[in-house]
Amino acid sequence: MTTDRPAHQVLLLNGPNLNLLGTRDPDRYGTTTLTQVEAEVVALGGELGVEVTCRQSNHEGVLVDAVQQAPTDGFTGIVLNPGAFTHYSYALRDAIDAVPVPCVEVHLSNVHAREEFRHTSVTAPVTAGFISGCGTAGYGLALRAVLGRIRQG
Repeated sequence: MTTDRPAHQVLLLNGPNLNLLGTRDPDRYGTTTLTQVEAEVVALGGELGVEVTCRQSNHEGVLVDAVQQAPTDGFTGIVLNPGAFTHYSYALRDAIDAVPVPCVEVHLSNVHAREEFRHTSVTAPVTAGFISGCGTAGYGLALRAVLGRIRQG
């Protein structure tokens, strides 16, 4: 029996408060909902020949578990918007560092143009890339970047 599954599967993982996209601070984050972002990334994945699975959680441990489980679940890459966990979750950082799949971090806003505490990402040093300030288009850039890292081996 043959399957038509793409060779690569990417986990799109969103952290706390991203479930509120479209209504939370629309002047900063826009009016596009997380469901719409996910649909766009899944469609782009289809165009690029990669299967994208989307998950979101407001709970740090759930995100850590998802990152740790990603290789076992067949994911060959991760696109991650850790939300506020970016700035202090060493548990999430260590999970990213522990898995053998590339992870690209993405943020909707330019974190370096915001409050001082947002300028530091504890997760970025262990990711394969960091995209910030491109709005929802950043997710597509992150998918392309993680796919490029996957293909580099």
